[in-house]
Amino acid sequence: MTSTQVPDAPGALRGQASGRRRGKPAGSAQGDRRVSLLGTLVVAAGVVLALSGAGTWAMVQSSLAGENITVADDAARFAGQQVNGPLTAYYEADIIEHHALEASGGKTYAELDRDDPARATVMTGSFLRASLFTSVVSFGIAAMAMGLGLLFALIGFALRAVGSPRTA
Repeated sequence: MTSTQVPDAPGALRGQASGRRRGKPAGSAQGDRRVSLLGTLVVAAGVVLALSGAGTWAMVQSSLAGENITVADDAARFAGQQVNGPLTAYYEADIIEHHALEASGGKTYAELDRDDPARATVMTGSFLRASLFTSVVSFGIAAMAMGLGLLFALIGFALRAVGSPRTA
């Protein structure tokens, strides 16, 4: 090295670019194979995640449909329809709350006296609402899993494209 040469990166004196291993140029076959393998693994994870989400959605939907619950006629939406999805479950839970509050004179379970005859009705309504809201949350998690699975698959395909061998 002459007095005017100043290394600008570690390893620059040996002819290496910053952060690269010696003897492995950018775009090497081994590096490309690793990126391609990573892409394949990410695609596989995405497929598993999306299928798990779809399976969960189908299971929750089937379980709800098996209960033969019908949305009350006075519900804000979906009146008379079978509860078998997130929206019908939500609106049935909403109308159950309305009916329970109506039966208790506007009081919640915690506000009622222990001897109040409406307390059992309000308690049952609370349990039903909690079960329906659990299914709504399950639908949301299943949808999120399907969306993330799709996103993973797309990222994996992009990584595979980046890691595929290039022809001149």
